Amino acid sequence: MSGGPPLGVYIHWPYCARICPYCDFNVFRARGRETEAAELARAILADLEAQRVLTGPRELVSVFFGGGTPSLMDPAWVAAIVAAARSFWTPAPNVEVSLEANPTDAEADRFTALAAAGVDRLSLGLQSLDDAALAFLGRNHDAAEGRRAAEAAARAFPRLSVDLIYALPDQTPAAWAEELRAAVALGAEHISPYQLTIEEGTAFDRAVRRGRFIPPADEPAAELYETTQAVLKAEGFEAYEVSNHARGLAARSRHNLVYWQGLDYVGAGPGAHGRLTLEGQRTATRAEDRPADYICTVGATGVGFAEREPLGPVEAAEERLLSGLRIGEGVGFGEVEVLGLAPEHPEVRHLVDLGLLADDRSRLRATAAGRRVLDSLTAALATAAR
Repeated sequence: MSGGPPLGVYIHWPYCARICPYCDFNVFRARGRETEAAELARAILADLEAQRVLTGPRELVSVFFGGGTPSLMDPAWVAAIVAAARSFWTPAPNVEVSLEANPTDAEADRFTALAAAGVDRLSLGLQSLDDAALAFLGRNHDAAEGRRAAEAAARAFPRLSVDLIYALPDQTPAAWAEELRAAVALGAEHISPYQLTIEEGTAFDRAVRRGRFIPPADEPAAELYETTQAVLKAEGFEAYEVSNHARGLAARSRHNLVYWQGLDYVGAGPGAHGRLTLEGQRTATRAEDRPADYICTVGATGVGFAEREPLGPVEAAEERLLSGLRIGEGVGFGEVEVLGLAPEHPEVRHLVDLGLLADDRSRLRATAAGRRVLDSLTAALATAAR
C-alpha cells in the first residue's frame, strides 16, 4: 500500500420505483430500464477499475451504495462491485459496506441476499412512521411496511441506520418525539433525522409556490430540532454530526466520516461526485448525469467523468471548513491555514464570545448553539477568511 490517503467508494444507483416530491437527487424511474441497468452495472465496474489506475494503491475504508434506490439492484451486481472495490484497493480491517434501501416488502425480502453480497450496514429510508406523513411525502410504503422492513433489516445486517424527515406541516414536538422513540425501538443504532427542505425544481417547490402547503416557520422548526436532540440524547445517541446520531463510536457511519473528515473518495455511477488526491492535488470529479451518457463515456474513455477539476488551496480549504464544522470534532486550524483563520482571528474570537464556537486553540468546533445556526456560522467564517 502506498502513502496515499485512505479512501471510500461511493456508488450511485440512479433508479427509483417512484420519484419522491422532495427529492432533488440525480434519479430516474426504474420501469423499462432493465437492459440499461445491466449495462450500467458493467460500466460501474469498468469505471472503478480505471479510477484504481488513477489513485494507485490505497487503503479502502468504506463502500457506499446510494441513489436512487440501490436496494433495487440485483444482489449479484452488488456482490461484484463490492468484490471489485476490495480487490482494487486494500480493505481496512473494519471496512464498512453500506447500502440505502426503501422499506417496501418486496425489497425487504431481498435483505438476506444483499447481506450475502457483502453489505454489512443498511441505511433504511423510513422517513416517517406515520401513514399520513408518508402519504404527504409521496412514499410507496406505509408505516406497517416500514416497521416490518426495519425488523427484517435488524435480523439480516450487523448494523442498521434509519432516515427520518421532520418539520412537516402541522407536526408537533410531542408527535415527533413519539416517532423518534418508536424508531429507536425498532433496533436502529444510527438515526439520521433530516429537516424537510424545499429544494428548487422539485414537486414540493412547485406546490409551495402554488400555495398548496406552507412549510413550518423557523421557530417551530427549531423547536422540532431541539426535540430531536433531547429525545435521542436521552436514548443514548450522540449527535456526532448535525443530522446524524449514533449509539457509540462503532455505530457512526464510516463512509459519511470520509466526507466530513476530508478524506478521498471515488465516485462511480451517473452523477456521482468524487474527491481524489492526484499527483498531490485535491481533485473534484463528477460523472455524467444520465445513465446512457455515463455508460457511453465509460466505454469511450474508461471513466465516467463529465468533469475533473483540480482544486486550488483556497477552494480545498473552504470545502474542508464547510464539511469539518458539521461534525463534533470540527476541523484543525492547520487544515484551513491558507484561509487566514487562526485562534486569534478577530471573527473567530467574536464567534467564541457569542458561544457559537468552542474556545479551542487547535480546532474550529461548533458548539451546540453554533450547530443550530451552522449555515450562518460557516458563512461568517468563510467571509472573514476573504
